[in-house]
Amino acid sequence: MNTMKGVKPSIVMEQNKHTFTKSENKIYEYIRDHTQQVLYHSLTELSEASGAAEATVLRFFRKLGFKGFQDFKFLLAQENLLTAQKDSHETIIKKVRNNMVQAINESSEIISLKDLQAGIDMINQSDDVVIFGIGSSGIAGLDMQNRLMRIGKHASVVTDSHFQIMRASCMKENSIVIAISHTGSTKDIVDAVEIAKENKAKVIALTSYVKSPLTRFADLVLLSSAKDSPLDSGSLVSKISQLYLIDLLCTGLAMQNFENAKSINMKTSKNLSSKLY
Repeated sequence: MNTMKGVKPSIVMEQNKHTFTKSENKIYEYIRDHTQQVLYHSLTELSEASGAAEATVLRFFRKLGFKGFQDFKFLLAQENLLTAQKDSHETIIKKVRNNMVQAINESSEIISLKDLQAGIDMINQSDDVVIFGIGSSGIAGLDMQNRLMRIGKHASVVTDSHFQIMRASCMKENSIVIAISHTGSTKDIVDAVEIAKENKAKVIALTSYVKSPLTRFADLVLLSSAKDSPLDSGSLVSKISQLYLIDLLCTGLAMQNFENAKSINMKTSKNLSSKLY
């Protein structure tokens, strides 16, 4: 990437610095001093880190001519990429490998065994388990459905935003929603989860951000550590961290229902063997 669309965000901020209010100056100074960290922040996290209200943060970016925080982050990531040295092929290989290993290691460190067990129990006790995910998180959701099916736990996955609204609208107290969203800020997921909560359903959020619109509606939050920059959105690293959480939940369920899970897994494997040459 040798060019970028639009003026560099750092230049735009400097050009408008004299017009900033006291609160806007806080945001500007935080971004200036923590450029790399900002790429991995949610709007809520930037608000808390800079000491400015979320509405003020949003107005700040729109005042500078950006559509919002995501638009700003995307251009900021491009700017940083242009100024960074180009990696060699060997460096790229090591970087991706290290990022994946780091994502799993850090996720294992922040996972609470108590919360993990609570999630396993919630799923185990419900006869109406529904997985919500969109985009790459929807792919992770499909993998979770496959894993659960192989151990005898019925679950449905919904990756279409309209169907998610419809499915959430007919949930009951015994329903469990497993909402997968890397940032926790996917509006379609949050909208569906809010409706599910109105119908007394329980919500388990699989995300990488402690505070986000999704976590406000979650009964239980299971965190992974991988955070993408805007240019890496949907990367395999973030998906690996999601699959790690999913594997922990499914393995826990299998262990809790060992004999039944073993029996169904063997039947499934036997019946699927006819699909192989």
